[in-house]
Amino acid sequence: MTRKLIEHADIVTLDPHGAILRNADVAIDGDRIVAVGQAPAGFQPDETLDATNHVLMPGFVNAHTHASMTFERGWAEDLPLDRWFNERVWVVESQLSDEDVYWGAMLAAAEMIRSGTVAFADHYFYMDRVAEAAEQTGLRALLAWCVFGEEHNIGVDLPGTVDFVRRWQGAADGRIRTLLGPHSPYMCDPQFLARTAAVAARLDVGIHIHLAESQEQVDNSLARHDRTPVELLEANGVFDVPTIAAHGIYVNAIDQAILARRGVTVVQCPNCHMKLGMGVTPAPALLAQGVNVALGTDGTASSNDLNMLKEARLAALIQKLHLADPEAMPGDLPLRMATQNGAKALGWPDSGAIAPGKLADLILLDCDQPHWRPRHDLVANLLHSAQAGDVSDVMVAGRWLMRQRRFLTLDIEQILWEAERRALALVGQDLAVVRRYKG
Repeated sequence: MTRKLIEHADIVTLDPHGAILRNADVAIDGDRIVAVGQAPAGFQPDETLDATNHVLMPGFVNAHTHASMTFERGWAEDLPLDRWFNERVWVVESQLSDEDVYWGAMLAAAEMIRSGTVAFADHYFYMDRVAEAAEQTGLRALLAWCVFGEEHNIGVDLPGTVDFVRRWQGAADGRIRTLLGPHSPYMCDPQFLARTAAVAARLDVGIHIHLAESQEQVDNSLARHDRTPVELLEANGVFDVPTIAAHGIYVNAIDQAILARRGVTVVQCPNCHMKLGMGVTPAPALLAQGVNVALGTDGTASSNDLNMLKEARLAALIQKLHLADPEAMPGDLPLRMATQNGAKALGWPDSGAIAPGKLADLILLDCDQPHWRPRHDLVANLLHSAQAGDVSDVMVAGRWLMRQRRFLTLDIEQILWEAERRALALVGQDLAVVRRYKG
């Protein structure tokens, strides 16, 4: 266990008081912050870092993504949701190998670290390989192997995902957690959802699922089951375990009350929602009811990047525009959604704030640049002016993953080469499949 002292930083703590500290220090012992403001008397660091002209803040938490979709970046553009999925995304995913998933996840890990993400909730296939990537790169991860029902799954069925959960729960010194990942109430029938919920309860894990992404999904659910997707999940026991519900765009007042009462986390993905024309998650209304609303990027097939700073910015802007209210999503609320709300959902409530006793999951941003000046309001600077490239240093559990923009836990040159080579080969195969598909 090593001790570190970060000196002379401007700190956006995101603590309960929203404290902003100037020219302050943070002392770290092992994986925890032990002091903020100045080091304790007698504190002897093994490493000291001068953070003059840097902002220190909690690292970002990506609460819903499909990391290995990096292989499909730019491959499914300018299409409505149904065609985006059926004509492009699913055609690629049906051919993925576990090795493709590993290198796609390594590429995602590099992108996330480079832009200040310290933890992610992933929902995809061949998740043992994503777990390997998380273990090797030093990130925190909450991992779910996506399944569609009793048939037509990729790699495993539900019993196979149970084996995955048992293999990886608590691995990498506790940095890896697992849960079950039924795709959605429109892809999984009610009996399978109920079975999944029962299995999750026996395993003492949660569920990560897509929810109410379109009005069509809601209308179909009402026609088939006389219940909205939210009501369907509640009726089948899904909300009896901790649940992360991605998107949650088309949720009415009754749905919102259910989500609040059952402690469901709703993950807004504003970049994806805007790009695919999906609609707007009613985040202010959900927050007002006490729902934990976090932020995610979704996969890069829809969002094109894994930039959580951009998601925080768009989370504020989309609500201000949608509600015609410049006071919507005020102050540091979007930053809290992008950090501590996600950390809570992933099972690390001690992450997401700079305060004594909290986990040392933090980032530094270089603010000695024109777009940061003047620094009237550091929160406004972060939310509306900062760029992902400003992130200079990333720490998870007291360990540096990036220092002065240099990766310490991965071989970036090998990742870039392997990922692009494999992605282009996979898409090359898909071009032939798409041609056959279209006749």
